[in-house]
Amino acid sequence: MIALSLAEIAAVVGGQTHDIPDPSTQVTGPVVRDSREVVPGSLFAAFVGERVDGHDFASRVVEAGAVAVLASRPVGAPAIVVEDVQAALGALARHVVKRLGATLVALTGSAGKTSTKDLIAQVLQRKAPTVFTPQSLNNEIGLPLTALTATEETQFLVLEMGARGVGHIRYLTDLTPPKIGVVLNVGTAHIGEFGGREQIAQAKGEIVEGLPEDGAAILNADDPLVRAMAPRTKAKVVLFGESAEADVRAENVRLTDSGQPSFRLLTPSGACDVTMRLYGEHHVSNALAAAAVAHELGMSAEEIATALSEAGTLSRWRMEVTERPDGVTIVNDAYNANPESMRAALRALAAMGKGRRTWAVLGKMAELGDEALAEHDAVGRLAVRLNVSKLVAVGGIEASWLQLGAYNEGSWGEESVHVSDAQAAIDLLRSELRPGDVVLVKASRSVGLESVAQALVESGAEGEVAAR
Repeated sequence: MIALSLAEIAAVVGGQTHDIPDPSTQVTGPVVRDSREVVPGSLFAAFVGERVDGHDFASRVVEAGAVAVLASRPVGAPAIVVEDVQAALGALARHVVKRLGATLVALTGSAGKTSTKDLIAQVLQRKAPTVFTPQSLNNEIGLPLTALTATEETQFLVLEMGARGVGHIRYLTDLTPPKIGVVLNVGTAHIGEFGGREQIAQAKGEIVEGLPEDGAAILNADDPLVRAMAPRTKAKVVLFGESAEADVRAENVRLTDSGQPSFRLLTPSGACDVTMRLYGEHHVSNALAAAAVAHELGMSAEEIATALSEAGTLSRWRMEVTERPDGVTIVNDAYNANPESMRAALRALAAMGKGRRTWAVLGKMAELGDEALAEHDAVGRLAVRLNVSKLVAVGGIEASWLQLGAYNEGSWGEESVHVSDAQAAIDLLRSELRPGDVVLVKASRSVGLESVAQALVESGAEGEVAAR
């Protein structure tokens, strides 16, 4: 964070100083909410959680080097006491962002947010110092914490914004007002909470409503609900996609033999070929969104294409590919899942597994409400249509819907199986995998299927899978 005195911070957040010997003492380190992340010069934000109260760690974090605690009550250690720690954190982020003057890029969408954010960051880093959301910390706490990691050298701030209801993104854009707003897509993620795709579109579109006239709204030309957001902004509208009407578009899209997308990138400033290191055709749309942002910020088509071709995976468990010594390929995409990302992952598996035996180890997609049965059934059916060799459905009733969809689509019989939990899936795969197989592991975060992928990677390292 930029250096600020405790007195300045107290004034910005409307707090009172307690047990602070010298209010001119500066916070020179990051603002953190996890006591394990404290380093000398930090400010520790004490939140009260379901199981842990951050205030209980006050003495410990000060001993570890924190300058003070941002707290909702006196803690017997140097503290700035406020009525609401979350609101204070947001106020501090708003102050720092305004003072820095960095160009803020915000993005949202039902699927692909984190992967696209990582692409945008890797492209913009070629031009100037860039700070971006780590992993998918995209809520009312994670977003200000990310913004507060910016320093005087930061020129671009790339922030992922999530929403679970109308008004959430508007709140986030009020904290950190973007100059460039990106909407990737409107799908069915969290549809059970929103109530319908129209409500999701209403919420996602909030990201473009507050953009300045000299800003840019980067919208997906291939998604009608996103494209319809254009009248909601006073900023310049830039369309990306494979549509002929897109300002930044892709032509000649194909997948390499290893499942990596290759295409011709066309921008208003020129055209260049791109072959990505990432896996799956869905990354083409993500790359086009990143290219549109970079073009608006002055990068040439050649610079953008080079950056996209060299970009890798920054966030864990998102199409994370491991090649085992025995020839088994593990695709760990277990961080989260919704119908759109599940379909994209299955298509990537089919492309990667041409001529090889493929496994789809799938679990529950959460927060689908009344659409849950139909969406799980549809994913199971898609696995059959894509000629995935074996489906392993993991978990409770949602997993049974996955298996039933597969069975009804293709009468797989023994080719689809429903197992109770992750350990059962691990046991099955350890006994049946053969060299050359490709395994996709994917489910909503709450299922925890990353343990399956990790166990399979470790099995390969230990040489547990015998040739069959």
